[in-house]
Amino acid sequence: MKIDEALAALSANGDAKKAAEMAAYHKVDRRYLGVANPALDEMTRAWRRSMTLDERLRLAAALWFEDCHETRIAAAKLLTQARIRPDGEVWHMILSWMPDFDAWAIADHACMAGHRRVIAEPARLDEVEAWTTSEHLWTKRAALVMTLPWTRMRHPKPEDDVARERILGWAASYVPDQRWVIQKTVAWWVRDLSRHAPDRAQSFLDAHGDQMKTFARREAERHLKNRQQTPESQGDR
Repeated sequence: MKIDEALAALSANGDAKKAAEMAAYHKVDRRYLGVANPALDEMTRAWRRSMTLDERLRLAAALWFEDCHETRIAAAKLLTQARIRPDGEVWHMILSWMPDFDAWAIADHACMAGHRRVIAEPARLDEVEAWTTSEHLWTKRAALVMTLPWTRMRHPKPEDDVARERILGWAASYVPDQRWVIQKTVAWWVRDLSRHAPDRAQSFLDAHGDQMKTFARREAERHLKNRQQTPESQGDR
């Protein structure tokens, strides 16, 4: 798959009206094709199956360089895979994209590719920790988004518990940062944690919730409140 073929396939699935809506929604000045996410999933899944890792890396680099909403998401999807060995080039490519993060959708898709590499090699948390003091908002945010898998472990191993506590320390250090994006991300991490470790999520909120913006605390405790409700009270809503 060459870049021209990929761009033609993406454009063929675009919709001008949807592109205008996406531009208004994301509020970032770049090209939008108006391709729906399910279509992007289908295309990139087929590309992954038909290409070697080296070919995928080359195409992902070219797609990212295009600086179009859909091409950057497609680039991330090309590298979103649990098992990649060796994966050093994939990891370094994802890191090379981080200075370009400027909107949640592209950043989140790149982080989804990245969190598979961190789970595959937890020693990379040392690199991720350095992002927590970054002056670049989206790099700082990525430290929590890329470590979300640690919130979703039903039966964490002891080393996973250690990693989770480490990441919660990062989240605690973010709480005084009142920027909406950072507050939203702390809330996201704690909310997802509350599904599988509600007591730990609650203790985080007991310690830090008063310093969080109101919307963020409410989001973080949403599942905890639902858990506390009786079936009768839920039925009245």
